[in-house]
Amino acid sequence: MWPFSSLWITDKAKAQAVTNAKRAERDVQLAAAPELTACHEEFLQAGAHEIVSRIEKGDWTATEVVEAYIAQAAQAQSATNCLTEVAFQEALKRAGELDAEYAATKVLRGPLHGVPFSAKDQFDIAGLDTSIGFTSWANNKATANAILVDQLISLGAIPIAKTNVPQTMFSFECNNPLWGRTTNPYNSKYTCGGSSGGEAALLAMDGSALGIGSDVGGSLRIPAAYCGIYGLKPSFGRVSKAGARSSNPGFEGIKSVTGPMARNVKDLVLFCKAIFGLADESHSDYTFVPMPYRQSELPKQLKIGYYTSDGFAKASPACTRAVMEVVEVLKGQGHECVEIELPDVTDCLEIYLALISSDGYKRMTSPLGPDPMEPSLFLPVYGTRVPSFLRKFGAWVSESMLGDPLFAKFIRASRVKTVYEMNGWAERRNKWNAMFYEKVWNHYGLDAIICPVQAMPQIPHGGSTTVNSLVISTAVYNLVDAPVGIVPVTHVDGVKDQLTKEWTAPGTRKRSELMEKRLYTVEQPMYNPVDMEGMPVSVQIIGKKWEDEKVLAMMSVVDDALGSSRGFGPRSCAHRGGKGVADK
Repeated sequence: MWPFSSLWITDKAKAQAVTNAKRAERDVQLAAAPELTACHEEFLQAGAHEIVSRIEKGDWTATEVVEAYIAQAAQAQSATNCLTEVAFQEALKRAGELDAEYAATKVLRGPLHGVPFSAKDQFDIAGLDTSIGFTSWANNKATANAILVDQLISLGAIPIAKTNVPQTMFSFECNNPLWGRTTNPYNSKYTCGGSSGGEAALLAMDGSALGIGSDVGGSLRIPAAYCGIYGLKPSFGRVSKAGARSSNPGFEGIKSVTGPMARNVKDLVLFCKAIFGLADESHSDYTFVPMPYRQSELPKQLKIGYYTSDGFAKASPACTRAVMEVVEVLKGQGHECVEIELPDVTDCLEIYLALISSDGYKRMTSPLGPDPMEPSLFLPVYGTRVPSFLRKFGAWVSESMLGDPLFAKFIRASRVKTVYEMNGWAERRNKWNAMFYEKVWNHYGLDAIICPVQAMPQIPHGGSTTVNSLVISTAVYNLVDAPVGIVPVTHVDGVKDQLTKEWTAPGTRKRSELMEKRLYTVEQPMYNPVDMEGMPVSVQIIGKKWEDEKVLAMMSVVDDALGSSRGFGPRSCAHRGGKGVADK
């Protein structure tokens, strides 16, 4: 055993050396960032659409804008540990070139001229690593840009940094051994979400004007909600994902999509108008759908379906209040809002878990090497690999002794499968998808659905180890490939959002007793509105597949109806005194 022990110690030491070197490299570049000054404030208060307009008028230069966002990105990193790779000097060089070009021609490079943007670490940017938190993937610089990055640059946008993700990107927390933990900008005791967590934290702290993330079960929407920014999960294929690295690139049981993250709806629209249908002349992304942006004309009276419980876990008082505030303001504008009931989402989660666990997460965890596995992965990964008799026993305990047949169903589904079995689950996915459209969209005749993003506004660090099944509230819309927008609505109120008997009474047969106890009724429940005071609370706005533009239009309707006084958009986190404390 001694030789193997020595090898493990050596590998661990090498991994630590890589970690130390990469963080030191980042710190050197951060130290060279311009100092944040009062002169930068006007640039940070502007959305991407205003940045382009002011540069075109000659009021600002791209260099001035980029310098301001670089200075603020360094501050965001210090507060939340949101950055991985830094491209500050190259960004300033690009900005100078744009300024020279515009001075000579008076023609903008494109609709994103001078807009500083950031990217989730998985997107290749030439000259930078795409490590996604694995030490074994560090020090291997990309030689070309992801297609989306190239498209954004061709339209005048300027990449300034890449942002942190969870280990394997399979968690809605944001922590890995290489880069450490990213915290929530509003409260450092809570996670920024995942897997696009670093991206959401950076945008919330105004360290970028526009961001790109990805979503396979809520990876873009959950962090957008946790950090109080706006986001869009498009229909599959509307935005290219070529050049977005993954530890399980061949998995297609649930389609991963790429989408924009921003500080207002207008910037999401700006991104989609520029990117939707933009030709991939190399045809290197076979999943890309060349469908151009189509302006959506909404009916004067929308029919909106809403719910506050997805049938698995009732949303907390804060998340319920957010949905009902949107419903009331829409009713006040003459729109029809009807409460709806979803089909049994536990069947959806069973299918989701069955598909993603089919190889026991072997491919997904293969790059770990000497890196310790994050605790949030223990249950899903090791749970799939236990002997069948132990899994059956665990399911029996959950069902018979703990009184929760739902978790028993999930335990049975989460296991290694044959190709024959995998195909059977894929067929169930397709049938569930068709059934959802018939029983929800067709039955109710809806324009949109409004619902909580999760049962919780945010979760504390480490919380995903016990409540990872909450992903069902977002994953259901991955399974049915619906476009979904995230709109921040309100902030947690320690008085208004207290628990009542409605939440502490025993759950119904349809809901999970174990989950609701963990959230609301144990001695120290995860939901605590006093501790969460002032944190953002958002809603999902869901549309039918391919109706991405309609979702954006309805996001604008909701955002305008709620008004600007609720405190979201550029500099909103700063104005509320939000600042995380980085745990490096």
